[in-house]
Amino acid sequence: MLNTFRALAHHSIGRLILAYLAGGATALAFAPYFLWPVYFIALTFVLHQSQRLSAKSAFIYWLSFGFGCFSVGISWVHVSMDHFGGLPIIASLGLMALLALYLALYAGLTGYLLQKITPHSSLLRNLILFPALWTLTEWARGWVLTGFPWLWAGYSQTQGPLKMLASVIGTLGLSFVIALLCGALALCIQKRWKSLAILIPVVALCTWLSINNSTISPTNKSVNVVLVQGNIPQSMKWQPEALWPTMLKYMDLTRPEFTPIGNRFDAKKPIPNNHTQAASDENDKKEASADLIIWPEAAIPAPEYLVEDFLTNANRVANLHNSAILTGIISQQGEDFYNSLIVLGNHNSKTQSQANYQGNGINEYKKHHLLPIGEFVPFETLLRPLAPFFNLPMSSFARGHYQQPNLTALGYHILPAICYEIAFPEQVRANFTKDTNLLLTISNDAWFGRSNGPLQHMEIAQMRAVELGRPLLRATNTGVTAIVNEKGVITKQLPQFETGVLTAKVPLFTGLTPFARWGEWPILLLSGLFFIIALVHRIKQKEA
Repeated sequence: MLNTFRALAHHSIGRLILAYLAGGATALAFAPYFLWPVYFIALTFVLHQSQRLSAKSAFIYWLSFGFGCFSVGISWVHVSMDHFGGLPIIASLGLMALLALYLALYAGLTGYLLQKITPHSSLLRNLILFPALWTLTEWARGWVLTGFPWLWAGYSQTQGPLKMLASVIGTLGLSFVIALLCGALALCIQKRWKSLAILIPVVALCTWLSINNSTISPTNKSVNVVLVQGNIPQSMKWQPEALWPTMLKYMDLTRPEFTPIGNRFDAKKPIPNNHTQAASDENDKKEASADLIIWPEAAIPAPEYLVEDFLTNANRVANLHNSAILTGIISQQGEDFYNSLIVLGNHNSKTQSQANYQGNGINEYKKHHLLPIGEFVPFETLLRPLAPFFNLPMSSFARGHYQQPNLTALGYHILPAICYEIAFPEQVRANFTKDTNLLLTISNDAWFGRSNGPLQHMEIAQMRAVELGRPLLRATNTGVTAIVNEKGVITKQLPQFETGVLTAKVPLFTGLTPFARWGEWPILLLSGLFFIIALVHRIKQKEA
């Protein structure tokens, strides 16, 4: 068996097959599997196997690895194209393959430059150039052509031992550390153990220090939150006849949360309309009613001006019960429509004589990082006539500003991110302030059905909580609706694809993490420095 494997590894086609399988295996390191050691094994394997290849062969080899990573890891993208986009199966699979191939180019570029710059120096190649290239190409993948920072190596540590390092160096920094350790492991295959023997204690010490010297501290205050999961089928979400039933469903689910907790419905018994309600902790029962009620992205699937009566009523009800409702909605400014998040009820304090919402864009968040095809269509005059996939409902949104003020609800400062943009750490950090109390992300992952996509989306959100040291609330239409603590751990969540209400008392924290202060720049500068060192070394070799 071992001889067969070795023979396959030395055959040109067999080598590419093994690289593809190694890439596909990395999907096991992410949600819902969380087998994080697999990423180390796969990356170490391809790094070792590519060491004697030419630059051109290395490009193809690493391209095969990257294609395996994405054709398997984000295969869930196919669900939206197939089920909701109206594309034939061959066309949707073809587009999926093209996307995976494009994303694989970044791994291919890493392999090419690795062999082009350091074809013979294994120490410089594995410990200096490889971590730098892997980090820089992952970073580039996160912004080129609007960016797709999914499946960064660092996300494999959401339940791994290095997770808390993200509070210092961010998720991209974790990618650097993982690449560095894989470089050391590849040297161990050559029986060069010294680098790994040094790196493991250093990384372990840095992780321990990041945990035990955190600058994040509790305020000894908490807020009662309610997250509502409407479970509206995607096929009917944008149907005009479903608008009022949808809005009334959210209000029906919310209404019991306005009453004292002791008088609420028993979580084990059905409440009206056959909805289910998640149970509250015993500690939560000390409080009278909900403070913040969160409805998901486009919970109100219509422009504000079409539902003024409903919003006015919800605004007054929230004020009457000393609460605030934060909901996704479509807002309009001039001729532009936005995917927005608004605050109904009390903005400035828990008790107010009247509510603040006026529908004039004040205390409103407009989504900045739009999803290609889903929220805007590049070259739309060319693409929209081709297939229903390019003409999805609400696929012509305008873009909000990159930096926007935190939302305020009952005086709390809430940093919002709508759906896809929670995957962009620098954008979230750009809107973070020392006064931020909570991170909030709302989403509608019903587009991706029962695939791994919504679960990967959840783990991405968890890392934002680690990086910024704040609890995170995530309200979605079909799941995962959850509450994440300041260490990135899910403390409560609802089952997917069920209507439900999640209630909890969320402790608040203060302080700034190193990542909140400096962001990704230190790790990018270090990677750039490492790249320059390797490049200068190569130039001197050629001159010698």
